[in-house]
This record gives sequence, structure tokens and C-alpha cells, in this order.
Amino acid sequence: MDRVQGLLLAAGAGRRMGMPKALKSDPDGTSWLARAVSVLDEGGCAAVTVVLGASGPAAELALPRTDYTHCPDWADGLGASLAHGLRALDPTSATAALIHLVDLPDVTAEVAARLLEGEVRGDSLRRAVYSGVVGHPVLIGRDHWAPLVAELAGDRGAGAYLRRHGADEIECGDLATGEDRDSPQE
Repeated sequence: MDRVQGLLLAAGAGRRMGMPKALKSDPDGTSWLARAVSVLDEGGCAAVTVVLGASGPAAELALPRTDYTHCPDWADGLGASLAHGLRALDPTSATAALIHLVDLPDVTAEVAARLLEGEVRGDSLRRAVYSGVVGHPVLIGRDHWAPLVAELAGDRGAGAYLRRHGADEIECGDLATGEDRDSPQE
């Protein structure tokens, strides 16, 4: 398999959650951060980098052997965190990045592995869909990193870019719902 770098976006403040989601744990004690990193790791990524922000260095204690980068513009939104994360990756050592979010509790390593099936090239673009609804993870080949970063801003993610460039939609509804958790009631 080509070298795929996992990129976990976990920088937000989690305002509706009442705390940064990178610091949240399930009732069984499993941290959301550890769970999301394991999705990328066990799904087939060669390495994982976590983009942090609101949680500061506190989240680093959860997984001491994981690479972190701190996004100074995390409060600007998802687009700023994604741009920071892609700029932090070394395009000479990775063919693509598999991007995942910290607040997707039922997305498993099997979903990540499905997105990595077949040849992964520098021009690859794939996104998970759940019963036809687009979601995460998203695979972005390194040829797309710089053009995507050039248009990311604020809370706007990669959705428009992926649609415009015809990202392959990989159905994963048989593996998960892909629904995020934004508040303690969810």
C-alpha cells in the first residue's frame, strides 16, 4: 500500500459540547481522541498527526506517542484547522492524507480501511458516504494539498473542492452511520 498519513482534526472548542472534544471520553473511559486515532492507525495509515487547538497541550497527554500540531487559528474553524494540518504534513513522504474528525464515535477502522482499498495515488480523492450522505473520513492525494489549502478559509472545509473535482464516493453505510456528536445529549 502507498504511504497514507492520517490527519485527525481535533482543534475545536466544542462549544455545544461544553468542552473541547479532544478531551472528551465515553462512559467506558475511552477518550474520543484515542478512539479516533485508532480508527486511522488500525485502518491502515502509516502514521497519524493530530491537529489541536482549544484543548492546548492537555490532549497530548492522552496519547504520548502520537504526533501533534497546534493550529494557532483554530478558532477560525474547520477550514483553518484542515489547512494547518495539511501544511504540517510532508508531501515527500506521503502519497495521501486520510482526514478524520474526533467527534464521529461509530466510525471504525473498517471505514478507514475501505477508503484505502485499491491503489492510492497523489491525485486520489475519496470520501466516505453513509446511505448516500457524504461524511468522513476523506482521502486527499498530495497533488491536491496545495490547491485545497489555497482555498480553505474559516469554517468552510473541503466539501466544495471535493465536489468540484469529482471525489469518489465510497459507501460505508453498512459499517457506520457517520453521525457526529456535537452536544452531551447526542
